[in-house]
Amino acid sequence: MAQKRMIWVTFRKEGIHKYPAALDDPKLATGKDDDVSFLGYPHRHIFHFKVAIEVFHDDRDIEFIQFKRWLEALYQGTLELNYKSCEMIADDLYAQIKQKYPKRDVNIEVSEDGENGASISYPKAESVKTKYKTYSEMEEDFADEYSAQNTL
Repeated sequence: MAQKRMIWVTFRKEGIHKYPAALDDPKLATGKDDDVSFLGYPHRHIFHFKVAIEVFHDDRDIEFIQFKRWLEALYQGTLELNYKSCEMIADDLYAQIKQKYPKRDVNIEVSEDGENGASISYPKAESVKTKYKTYSEMEEDFADEYSAQNTL
């Protein structure tokens, strides 16, 4: 069985966000011990990130420190996250990672103050299978189809 190799890095960023629904959703603004209506106002966290990415060999396919520095550089100053949840933050980060490192499995954890958070696994995009054996075969088929449509 082939091994799957992943490397991971961690970093932290200060950020401010809010959960507007918490102000008036009766499931959240309960007025009891479980009331979290305060989350509806902007509040600060230190967001903890742990990012794991698939590597294809055992000799620094992606170098840890370079990967971490690149990730940290994506975020400047205090993060103004508005209504974004940990899950939304992870999704945004994954969109950046998959552009630079396509076709790799990625796991992202984002937590508020290292206490509560989300963990999301993003499997690598699989190739789309077609009926064509070669690119030329596909081009030929599309050219024939286009020609037939424009001769009517």
